[in-house]
Amino acid sequence: MTFRPQPLSPFASTRHYFGSELRRHRERANLSLVQLADIVNSSKSTLARIETAELMPPPDMPSCLDIAFGTDQYFTGLYELAKQDIHPDKYKRYMNFEARAEVIEQYGAQALPGLFQTEQYARELLRRQEHLTAEMVDERVTARMSRQERQQSSNPPFRWAIIDESVLRRQVGSRSCMHQQLASLLEQVDTPNSKVQVMPFSAGPHSLLGGALTLLTLPDGTSVAYEESIEAGHLYEDPDAVKKWRRQYDVLRANSHSLAESAAMIRTAMEDYRP
Repeated sequence: MTFRPQPLSPFASTRHYFGSELRRHRERANLSLVQLADIVNSSKSTLARIETAELMPPPDMPSCLDIAFGTDQYFTGLYELAKQDIHPDKYKRYMNFEARAEVIEQYGAQALPGLFQTEQYARELLRRQEHLTAEMVDERVTARMSRQERQQSSNPPFRWAIIDESVLRRQVGSRSCMHQQLASLLEQVDTPNSKVQVMPFSAGPHSLLGGALTLLTLPDGTSVAYEESIEAGHLYEDPDAVKKWRRQYDVLRANSHSLAESAAMIRTAMEDYRP
């Protein structure tokens, strides 16, 4: 049976445009899907699904395509735009702020903030959302991990996280998954670019107990706040509203364990999850 490429709709989204440009460059180079798959260390089916926008390209593929086609950073740039398509529209403004923020302060009540999650931990959390298919889980994990790429740049944001003690005590995935996650968290407790505090049970209830909060300080000195509950989130840009959330965060920080005490608590929790 003769293989017939599926029609494309390049202007439906940046993700669709990435796929159509992949096919255009591949055909111009007279390469079949199989031939290109060998060059970029992928599979024919994966490339075919990327061309039709059924699948987001993995993070390492754009640079491989640029090398294969000699397109400098063309596909790398398209990927930076296309990966925003994974996020629902209501989160895109927040993601734009986060990508520019110089300081990121977060509180997580029931799970670690996404910027501190390992890939396996993130996958286990997302798998619990029953409306997400396996493919959607893969895409959300890719999107979450891509948000951490700035941390490896020459100018990373400064991150401060306060996590509730329940995050350490609730097992997500296997014991090995939790042990690896806490080991990664421990490495970020006190570095030049990250600080982590634990809010202990002994501190009692507080104003942020029911949700999660992120404060973003932008290059021009302005701040925004993002408050998130189970199924909804709200972005606050009004200075008075942001000031209210910052006040609550500062109170939480003052009542949390010190960096040294937090590190000790994380080490103790790690022992409980040792494989």
